[in-house]
Amino acid sequence: MKNKSMFKNKISIEETKMNVVSDIDFEKIGLYDFIINQRNILKKYIIDNPLFLKTLQPYKVKNKKDDSNPKIIKKMIEGSNIANVGPTATLAGTIAELSLDYLIKNDSNYSILDNGGDIAFLNNYHNKKVIFGIYAGNSPLSGEIGFEFKNKSKNQKMGICTSSGSVGYSISYGRSDSVTVISENASIADGLATSIGNNVNGVLDQDAVENGLIAAEKFKKHFIGALIIVGESIGTIGKLPKIIETNNEKILNNFKEE
Repeated sequence: MKNKSMFKNKISIEETKMNVVSDIDFEKIGLYDFIINQRNILKKYIIDNPLFLKTLQPYKVKNKKDDSNPKIIKKMIEGSNIANVGPTATLAGTIAELSLDYLIKNDSNYSILDNGGDIAFLNNYHNKKVIFGIYAGNSPLSGEIGFEFKNKSKNQKMGICTSSGSVGYSISYGRSDSVTVISENASIADGLATSIGNNVNGVLDQDAVENGLIAAEKFKKHFIGALIIVGESIGTIGKLPKIIETNNEKILNNFKEE
């Protein structure tokens, strides 16, 4: 498949701060309005179900046979229950995933949506690879390593999401500099990164990493691979893409194409 010209821009809507790269003109097809609509659907659901916003526990619907909830709510509930976290822990990844689905529906073969470090992407170009750097706060490994993804199968969506106990404003009960989870669904990867990160604790950095890996073990069927960083200690589980040196001090919310 011949590479097409790429469209790049940043979409900023309230808490959603998304860097987008795509082979289709996502502004013309209304991606901005699509995200606004998804956020409005979520806001309405929260008004009717305030616990959805507040709880830090898996969210259970009252009537399991009721299939009328919008897709964004279903995705967040699914991620919440799989990862054993509150549904809002899956929000950034869910928005990224649904936005990717919207672009694919509009015939995209290559799109990356980076929603504050929670990423959904598709790459159908066999001669194109994507490198994602890992930002891990004050760890000496921050910005020095990353993942190299190459096309392996057509229409294979991927999610790569990162949580941290030392960076950002999200709630974490652990002390990881970064927990990065790769899954076919960004909504699930986002919740799992939070859940695993909550268990990254220990007096020594290496103990904290080991405890995170033990916690990750029980979720293995829901992700492809995960990487945990605490200080100079690093641990991996599952099948990860090629880990490479990035040597990029400005890796935050950044990726490059080759």
